[in-house]
Amino acid sequence: MTDAGVPFEPLPVRDPAPAGPVTRASVTRVGVATALTALCGYAVLYLAARDLEPAGFSVFGVFWGAFGLVTGAAFGLLQEATREVRDAGHHPTVDGPRTHPMRVAAAVAVGAAAVIALTAPLWSSHVFVESRWLSVALLAGGLAGFCMHATLLGMLAGRDRWTEYGSLMVTDAMLRVVVAAATFVVSWGLVGYLWATVVGSVAWMIMLVAAPAARAAARVLTPGTTATFLRGAAHSIAAAGASAVLVMGFPVLLKATSGDLGATGGVVILAVTLTRAPLLVPLTAMQGNLIAHFVDQRARRLRALLTPALVVVGLGALGVVAAGLVGPWLLRAGFGPDYRADGALLAWLTAAAVAIAVLTLTGAAAVAAALHRAYSAGWVSATVAATLLLLLPLDLATRSVIALLCGPLVGIAVHLAALARS
Repeated sequence: MTDAGVPFEPLPVRDPAPAGPVTRASVTRVGVATALTALCGYAVLYLAARDLEPAGFSVFGVFWGAFGLVTGAAFGLLQEATREVRDAGHHPTVDGPRTHPMRVAAAVAVGAAAVIALTAPLWSSHVFVESRWLSVALLAGGLAGFCMHATLLGMLAGRDRWTEYGSLMVTDAMLRVVVAAATFVVSWGLVGYLWATVVGSVAWMIMLVAAPAARAAARVLTPGTTATFLRGAAHSIAAAGASAVLVMGFPVLLKATSGDLGATGGVVILAVTLTRAPLLVPLTAMQGNLIAHFVDQRARRLRALLTPALVVVGLGALGVVAAGLVGPWLLRAGFGPDYRADGALLAWLTAAAVAIAVLTLTGAAAVAAALHRAYSAGWVSATVAATLLLLLPLDLATRSVIALLCGPLVGIAVHLAALARS
């Protein structure tokens, strides 16, 4: 995975399009792909919610959240690959060892799948109520594929290959919809939606076969040793894992702190998912854009953070109002009369999504500044705070709001303090 002493070939020589400032066109391309990805995600949730009663949807929601948790941790590979490739474009190294990120990702993929499989007897019975061992197998295999998927995304972002970046996102999402739609039509039930959750993990292979630019990006080498890459990736993975607990893995955390969720849990999980998706799906998809932007603006990162933060807060404020006014009706009309939540709950959950979105922004700025310890400390502290707040002796909906709203504020403070010091 490294070749000590082999001269590092400057990245522009391998790819004639050098990394430049993140442009509006690149953001637009990723934005369109993000919109399509979000629609596909909503479609899968819609089909599952209509096909499964609330109690059944809560079982699916826990697996959806578990897969989101482990793949969210794998997004640390995207972040580190983006930063390494992007930074190398600004500071091409002539001599020294170099690393092949895709090979590192393959090793991480095998190790991650093995950890899931070997530790499953310790935790799977507490997480998966039905189709336990199938869920474990799909979780392990899906995570392995996503490690490769995330690393390829990061390398495409680092090389400004935004068309292929967006295409990879959309291919992943479309594969999920196809399997979910087939499940709905043939009444495959819960098992079909479990397969639909993970099938997109093979999208990176399709992209490598279909897109020469993706193959070229996958061959890019970065300066430094494998150990150097893994050290940075380890911090990013730890932080991304903590963030995934709040962003995608919240249903798992909710079940771990609440026991049997039942129908009420299904409604709360769906409400949390729907209120956060409009903000967090685009931000997650644009991690490559954000990190590349903050690397380019490394001389004034706090100022560069201000504009996207204001955009997120402004859009979030509109979302809070909309969720409070029309959210209950949309929930009933879209998913059926069994899914009932009042406007206040949906508004507060949307406000909580804004807090997590801002934490995502400050985390991206910390990664771009190579503040890996601060990045992971911010997300871990936010997750710990949220977990402790979920233990409050309150009803399920109230403590979910408190945990998701107040936990991220702790992490934001940690990130901002580190960025100010740097």
